[in-house]
Amino acid sequence: MWLWDLVLWLRLTGFLLPVLIVLLIIMYSLRQKDPPNFPPGPPALPLLGNIFNIEAKQPHLYLTKLADVYGSVFCIRLGRHKTVFVSGWKMVKEAIVTQADSFVDRPYSPMATRIYSGNSAGLFFSNGHVWRKQRRFAMATLRSFGLANGSMELSICEESRHLQEAMERQKGEPFDPVPLLNNAVANIICQIVFGRRFDYTDHMFQRMLHHLTEMAYLEGSIWALLYDSFPALMKHLPGPHNGIFSSSSSLQGFIWREIQRHKSDLDPSNPRDYIDAFLIEEGVRSKKSRLGFEERNLVLCCLDLFLAGSETTSKTLQWGLIYLIRNPHIQEKVQVEIDRTIGRTRQPTMADRPNLPYTDAVIHEIQRMGNIVPLNGLRMTTKDTTLGGYLLPKGTSVMPNLTSVLFDKNEWETPDTFNPEHFLDAEGKFVRREAFLPFSAGRRACLGEGLARMELLLFFVSLCQRFHFSTLDRVELSTEGITGATRTPYPFKIYAQVR
Repeated sequence: MWLWDLVLWLRLTGFLLPVLIVLLIIMYSLRQKDPPNFPPGPPALPLLGNIFNIEAKQPHLYLTKLADVYGSVFCIRLGRHKTVFVSGWKMVKEAIVTQADSFVDRPYSPMATRIYSGNSAGLFFSNGHVWRKQRRFAMATLRSFGLANGSMELSICEESRHLQEAMERQKGEPFDPVPLLNNAVANIICQIVFGRRFDYTDHMFQRMLHHLTEMAYLEGSIWALLYDSFPALMKHLPGPHNGIFSSSSSLQGFIWREIQRHKSDLDPSNPRDYIDAFLIEEGVRSKKSRLGFEERNLVLCCLDLFLAGSETTSKTLQWGLIYLIRNPHIQEKVQVEIDRTIGRTRQPTMADRPNLPYTDAVIHEIQRMGNIVPLNGLRMTTKDTTLGGYLLPKGTSVMPNLTSVLFDKNEWETPDTFNPEHFLDAEGKFVRREAFLPFSAGRRACLGEGLARMELLLFFVSLCQRFHFSTLDRVELSTEGITGATRTPYPFKIYAQVR
């Protein structure tokens, strides 16, 4: 009798289980129903969303193509969460510039919450009064320690000499330029944040750079999307996503040790760098009015400054070498202009920029084609907002697609071709373009844009002034790249021949 009952139970279970699964999917789908007049998007799987539709290697290209199908405002589902993507210069400008206050906040991110544990959120993921105060403080500190008085220009010129010497030590042999560029650019941020530069052979410095590169890739990879979409599952699984947290932990430890070193000899009347200025500000504020001025948040703000201020500029210079080598006639024109304006012995200065229109145009085209930050940081609507005729309820996650702006066919004459003429008028004078958004725009635009522009000009001009760049015979350098939070060239080697 009991055997017959077991058989009946198994048959009943085999029938009921699929029915139960179907009912759960229907209930889930009904619960996830879009609000009225919400942006359209591709069909999504229940529970999983569109996670398997996104191309893991080049997600920005897939998302840019979707705009051709669903329009400049469309929705993608990642797990249970909906993200609205905004494409094309006109619509991105409408969101992050014209309606800037409606798209200024960051949404909740399980990955960021794990990295930025506690109530602190650094410069990138903070919101409200804390974000505004910390952003203003960071921008004022950048001005105080170099941008306003010219000392940072001198520091970049000095670092350029170290970079040139490191390249000269290669003695004309093929080498990987990426570590040297990373060293030089990171040292500029080190001088602002730590008040000192590091020798290129310093072991701790090299470990820090390794973890920065690792974080910059993984934070924008498919693994980060999976973690934010399915945090309860992903935090228990092995995989590359765990490298985000181990690299972050190592970097925070490095920064924490620097903070303790600063505290041991802090002079409140003579701040030397960002850390000193932050500690002094913390000391004069009451506990209730801190607005993020506490040591835990100092660590995270420093981490954000390094991630935003070293990876992006170094990647731009890497792409710069690739595009110069792929276009030797452009490299030659740049060097002719530099020789005519500066010569081969005097160091370049920012005062030379107006007299280097072609070189300036090439740098801007490198930024456009290099597409260093293919998407952008996630935004969140602060109130019910209309965009492109669609209603985005308060709390909607929104992603501006910067790739779609830098390659907008309505804004660029030859969007898919490396063409410095995009930034030159008929008389050869440099012209600015509204759709040039490598630093984003609006309230959340890159706070270090002025510093990055200075670094790019001085490093780029000093390298072209000193060296002729080429690569191995019969090797064509790829322009595809590896996409994470930043877009990285595939490994390559170059010759740097002293001119």
